[in-house]
Amino acid sequence: MESANSEIMSPELGDRQRRILARLVVEYIEQGEPVSSAWLAEHSALGLSSATVRSVLAGLEGQGLVAQPHTSAGRVPTDSGYRQYVDGLLGSRKRPRRLPRIEARLRKAGTVGDLLEDASQVVSETSHHIGFVMAPSNPDVRLRHIDFVNLEGTRVLVIVVATGGQITHRVIDTDDRYEAPLLTQAANYLNQEFAGLTLKEARAAIVERMRHERTVYDALMAKALRLARSGLSEAPPETLHVQGASYLVDELLEDAEDRDRTLARLRALFRMVEEKHRLIEMLTQYIEANNLTVVIGSEHLTPDLFPFSVVASTFQDGQRAGTVGVIGPRRMRYRQAISLVDGLSSVMTRVLGRA
Repeated sequence: MESANSEIMSPELGDRQRRILARLVVEYIEQGEPVSSAWLAEHSALGLSSATVRSVLAGLEGQGLVAQPHTSAGRVPTDSGYRQYVDGLLGSRKRPRRLPRIEARLRKAGTVGDLLEDASQVVSETSHHIGFVMAPSNPDVRLRHIDFVNLEGTRVLVIVVATGGQITHRVIDTDDRYEAPLLTQAANYLNQEFAGLTLKEARAAIVERMRHERTVYDALMAKALRLARSGLSEAPPETLHVQGASYLVDELLEDAEDRDRTLARLRALFRMVEEKHRLIEMLTQYIEANNLTVVIGSEHLTPDLFPFSVVASTFQDGQRAGTVGVIGPRRMRYRQAISLVDGLSSVMTRVLGRA
């Protein structure tokens, strides 16, 4: 799946039309200004007169691929025009590029969580857009061990270590103050009883154990189970790492003619990012395994994302697929974004496979 909507059909274009449209899209992406027929006649390398280029642009406009913001202005690409251009890039795509520096950096990550966080930062820093990495849910992740650390007052840090290097931390507020020796005993009891179960099984077993009458008579067991239930209760089915929101703010506000409208659009996007489950749901709807996906503007399933484009690709950890990608303005540098995301997904597959 390389677009969000399989019903979108790109019109058939001749070679001259394709080349003029591609040149217009690239120039508009770089400059952010409508592109004139005179400029295209001079820079398209087709040896065409300005009048001929105007005729070609009129045809492209009739097909809905370009638009003219003002009567005397040049043309800008529509979402359909971007789609034609991107489909051309995808059709001529070669093997993913090697990214040796990025691969060396990611191989230094201590855990899978660190790797995903580093990868989201890399894609954001390199693209200057929002970078994200999503690891899929894994019902087979098992509890290796749980630890408790006493913080100030009645707060306790719960550290859950699962198979595959997955580590989650959660600070919980308790009614009592827990001293370090008691926390160690509680962790030892839980690890002896529940290590090896899937996280879902462990949560269910802990809840069931708490219902059992005899736990009332053992204060240590009761406290250990309460701590574990709180620490395991919000383990997310998917993990989403997102970086680089400031890049998108800077880029969009710099070019915005209507700041209020742009800010409203950004707020809608950031609400989705903050809630995360909405963004995960959207990405899951778009992306199929073993493929690169580009979703442009009005192709999105929610109007909140119409001002933005998504470029994403899947990676493998040996058993399951995750997703790495960027969220940027429709006027993003698609060639660079596709190359980066495609290359990084291959890097992550190798690193996770320890190849």
